[in-house]
Amino acid sequence: MLEVKDLHVNVDGNEILKGVNLLAKKGEVTVLMGRNGSGKSTLANTLMGHPKFDITQGEMIFDNELLNELGPDKRAKLGLFLSFQYPQEISGVSVGNFLRVAYNSLKNTKLTPLNFRKIIEEKMRMLKIEKSFADRYLNEGFSGGEKKRNEILQLAVLEPKFAILDETDSGLDVSNLKIVAEGMNKIKEKLGIGVLIITHYKRILDYIKPDKIYVMSNGKIVEQGGVELVEKLEKEGYDWLEELEVES
Repeated sequence: MLEVKDLHVNVDGNEILKGVNLLAKKGEVTVLMGRNGSGKSTLANTLMGHPKFDITQGEMIFDNELLNELGPDKRAKLGLFLSFQYPQEISGVSVGNFLRVAYNSLKNTKLTPLNFRKIIEEKMRMLKIEKSFADRYLNEGFSGGEKKRNEILQLAVLEPKFAILDETDSGLDVSNLKIVAEGMNKIKEKLGIGVLIITHYKRILDYIKPDKIYVMSNGKIVEQGGVELVEKLEKEGYDWLEELEVES
């Protein structure tokens, strides 16, 4: 469903991704792990079409569509979704209005605020989010947990085919981590979407079962496998990847 082939990406003239190959399938949870600076977030932003990231070689294919030259809006309409590591605050724009505009754009509809309210409240009930949440300004004054829950609410409302979660677990306490993970599991079960989770740590994978693990180091995928990789990283850290970098 989402395939990355020999992807090379430059940022400000420096090569960050150095030939990434990755395959993530519909209905599965694919996990990308790696230490800070390994290129994980660069891959996420490149997949979503951030103009800062310059593709010099390789392909990104989603649902048989080549993504390389498509803008972020067209990628979103194809069904790609990115949950940000650091969600931005937008004063004066409510969560409800923001999502209604996005929903109408993606679905090519013209729902009124009243009609859309029924949709967003259904999703908030599913995710155990209070109704008043929709009237608050987007991420303004939100706690770290509320920002991440808002990202999952956006995912539930927009119903993409494939979701990229860029360190959604970052900064979450155990309680909020469990809430976010349970919400993600409900959405995945209901929609049958593919998910790419980008993370440093094992803890979110205690709540969301992964199907495949990729490990990135120095801009390359250096190892792949099952949950045994997560256990090894948890016990040994990332230093053992240096040998694999040389081999790759």
